[in-house]
Amino acid sequence: MKQLVETIVKALVDTPEEVVVNEIAGDQVTTYEIKVAQSDAGKVIGKQGRTVQAIRTLVRAASARSGIVATVQIDSMNDEQTDGGLEEEQ
Repeated sequence: MKQLVETIVKALVDTPEEVVVNEIAGDQVTTYEIKVAQSDAGKVIGKQGRTVQAIRTLVRAASARSGIVATVQIDSMNDEQTDGGLEEEQ
């Protein structure tokens, strides 16, 4: 699953070498935290969040086949950024 997320995100950004995907396994939910360069954050999010919603849909569908629940969180690699990233609304 992590490889799927990483492949999709690297195809979207200008600097794929800066893409980092962390898998955080919880008791009930696995979270995939995507870190990209600040200049690439908009490309991953997309207009009105459509791109990130599509990524979340793909991850949710693929994880359902595996019998797990997964979410995606985006964070840009900028120390000055005060927002901790975007989280999926439920």
